[in-house]
Amino acid sequence: MTRKVILVFFLISILILSFFSFPGAQVKESDLPQKYRDWLKLVAYHITTQEREVFFKLTNDRDRDIFIETFWKMRDPTPGTPENEYKEELIRRFEYVNKHFSRGTTREGWQTDMGKIYMILGPPASIETFEGALGIVPCQAWSYYGDVRKDLPPHFVLIFYKKGGVGEYKLYDPVSDGPYQLLENKREFSPDDYESLYERIYNLAPTLADPSISVVPGEFSALGYTPSPRNTIILNNILESGKREVNPTYATHFLNYKGFVSTEYLTNYVDSDSVVEIIPDPATGLLFIHFLIAPKSVSVDYYEPKSQYYSNYRLDVSLRQKDKVIFQYSRDWPIYFPEESVNRVKANGLAIEDSLPAAEGQYQLVVLLQNSVGKEFCLLEKNLEIKPLPNKPAIYGPYLGYKLEKFSRDNHIPFKIGDSKLVVDPRNTLAASDQLAVMFNLVNLTQDLHQSGRVTLTIKGLREDNPTRKTVEIPLNQQVFSRMAYFEQVFPAKEFLPDYYELKLSLIDQNGQILEEKKGNFVVSPQEAIGHPIVKAKALPLSQQYLFYYVLASQYDKMGEDRKAASFYQMAFSANPDFKEGVIDYCQFLLRTQQFDRALEVCSKFQDDDKRQFEYHLFRGKAFLGKQDYRQAVNELLKANTIYNSDPSVLNALGLAYYKLGEREQAAAALRASLKLNTNQSEIKKLLEEVEKKK
Repeated sequence: MTRKVILVFFLISILILSFFSFPGAQVKESDLPQKYRDWLKLVAYHITTQEREVFFKLTNDRDRDIFIETFWKMRDPTPGTPENEYKEELIRRFEYVNKHFSRGTTREGWQTDMGKIYMILGPPASIETFEGALGIVPCQAWSYYGDVRKDLPPHFVLIFYKKGGVGEYKLYDPVSDGPYQLLENKREFSPDDYESLYERIYNLAPTLADPSISVVPGEFSALGYTPSPRNTIILNNILESGKREVNPTYATHFLNYKGFVSTEYLTNYVDSDSVVEIIPDPATGLLFIHFLIAPKSVSVDYYEPKSQYYSNYRLDVSLRQKDKVIFQYSRDWPIYFPEESVNRVKANGLAIEDSLPAAEGQYQLVVLLQNSVGKEFCLLEKNLEIKPLPNKPAIYGPYLGYKLEKFSRDNHIPFKIGDSKLVVDPRNTLAASDQLAVMFNLVNLTQDLHQSGRVTLTIKGLREDNPTRKTVEIPLNQQVFSRMAYFEQVFPAKEFLPDYYELKLSLIDQNGQILEEKKGNFVVSPQEAIGHPIVKAKALPLSQQYLFYYVLASQYDKMGEDRKAASFYQMAFSANPDFKEGVIDYCQFLLRTQQFDRALEVCSKFQDDDKRQFEYHLFRGKAFLGKQDYRQAVNELLKANTIYNSDPSVLNALGLAYYKLGEREQAAAALRASLKLNTNQSEIKKLLEEVEKKK
C-alpha cells in the first residue's frame, strides 16, 4: 500500500457533519414561483410522495431546477439520446386534457377525472359513448391494455358518467357507485339488486353491462353480479401506476447529498445492488465489515494513450452514529480494460469491494460511489451492530458466493478468510455452470467441541412439489484446533433444481445438542450461465496490520471510549513506531487524556525527523504545559511558532503558558494573534479579556 493510500485511509477530511441533515421546514406551494407551481401541475399524477416531500424541502431555485432535471432524467426511456420521450409525452397529454376536458366545469382539464386518467394512462385504445342511449345517464367507456409490470390487468375498461345526468364526467367505481347510478329511471330497482340492474343495462346498452360490474369485463365475483372488492384494488393500482416508473429513493439521496455530491452528479443517481457482511478475521482476531457495491449501469470512456477503456470510481466510506462521524475514508478506483471486454463490462457490470475493521457499537454504514465517467453516483446505506465476540462457541455466517479463489494468507482482501476468497454476487443467484460456495467461521471453540463436535449443513428447496434437499456433516476436528476457525464447502450448482433455497448451519456439540443455528438464502436459475459483476478489490499486506489497530483506536477515540482507544493506540505504536501519521494521532490522544509523560515519550520519535519538527515541538510544548512546567512549555512552543507562525493551537497554548508565568503582555499578544487567524474562539476571547483586565 502506497504512502498516499495510507494517508487517505486515515485522514478524516471528506464528509461534512451535515451529511444527512434533513431540513425541517417545508415551503408552501402557494409561495413557490409560478414556473414551479406549473411544473407540479404537470407531474401531479406521476410524482411520488417521497419526491414531492423532498421538493418542498428545497430552499432555493437552483436546487429546484436541478431536482426537476433529475426527475425527468430518472424517467428518460432513452438516456443516451438528447430527447426525453417521457417528458415530451407528458407535456402533450397535459396540453390535450386542458384543451378538451375543461369544458362544462370550473376546473382545469388536468384536475378532472377524465384528465387524471388521460394524464396517467394516455389515450385509450377505444372510446364508446352512450350520450343518447335511452334510459342511461351520459356515459363514456374507455378501453385500455394494461402494463402487468405495474400490477394492471392486461385489458380493462373505465366508465365515466354524469351523476344524475348533469355536471362533469366522474370516474365510475363498480363497488362504491354501482350500476344503479348509471340508470336514468331508478325507481323500479333496488340499488342492491345487481342481477336486475345488470339485465336492465344489458337491454339498453349491451357493451356497458359487463364493465358496470367489473373493471375487467367478464370477471365476475363468486357472489354473482355483485361487484367484487377487487375492482377497488384495480382502480387504486391504475391511479398509482404513474408513480411506479422510478425508484423514488434517488430523491432522498438528492436532498442528503446536495452540497457534498457536485451538481453534475446529482442528476445521475444510479441504483445499485450490495452485500454487507461482518466477518471475524482469524489472522488478526478482529471483526471486519466487508462490503460490495455494484452499480446497475456502468458508464465507460476511452483512454487513447493506452488504447484502453475505463471507468473512474471514487469510493467514500463512513461509519456514523446519528449525526456523528466515527470513521471515514476515501479511495480512488480507476478501472481499465481492453476493448474486447467492453461489452462484458456493460452487460455484467462492475462491483467494488472493500473492508474495514470496526469497533463495537451500532452504526450506519454509508458507502458513496461516484464514477467521473458519466458523472453518476450510487449509494449503499446499512444499519449495523458490531457486537463483541461471544464468550461461548458461535457461528458467523453463512457467507455465500458462486465460487472460491485462493490467495496468499499474507494479504487481507475483502471477503477472504484464511487463504480462500469468496466471490459474491449481490443477487445471490446461481446458474448451472456456477458453484455454490459456502464459508463460515466458528469462534470460541473449546477443545472438547473441536474433538467431538460437528456442523450440519442443510440445503432445502422451497418449492412445494418434490423440493431438493441436501445435508452435509462437517466434523470440526478436520482442522487443527484454533479458538477461531473457518470452514468452506463447494457444491456444483447443477446439483440443485431451479428454485429458491434455504441453507442452514447447525453447530452440534459432542452430546448431540444444537448450540446455535444460522441461515442464508440463494436462488438457482434455470439458465446454464448468467453474468456476474466483474469484481474489483485491493489487498493490504498483513505486515501492515498496525493500520487496522490505528483505525480501531480512532473509532474508540471518537466514541469517547478512552480505555479501548489507548489499548489499540499502544498496539499500533508497538507494531510500527515509525508510522508517523499514526504517531501524530496517538500523541493527540495522549494529550487529550492528560498522559503527558507518555506523550513526551511517544513524540520523541520525531526528534531527528527534519520534516516533523513542528509537531515535535508542539506536542512537547503542550505536554509541558499539562505538566505545569510553563517555562519549558514556552521554549518548545516558541520553536514550533518559528517553524509555522500561523497555527492557532500553538498561539493559544503559548498565550496560556505566558499567562501562567505572569507575563501578560506576551500572553495578550499571542492570544490576539490567534484570534486574528480565527475569530470564532469564544474561550480564547474570554481568556484574553481576563489577561487584559489583570494587565
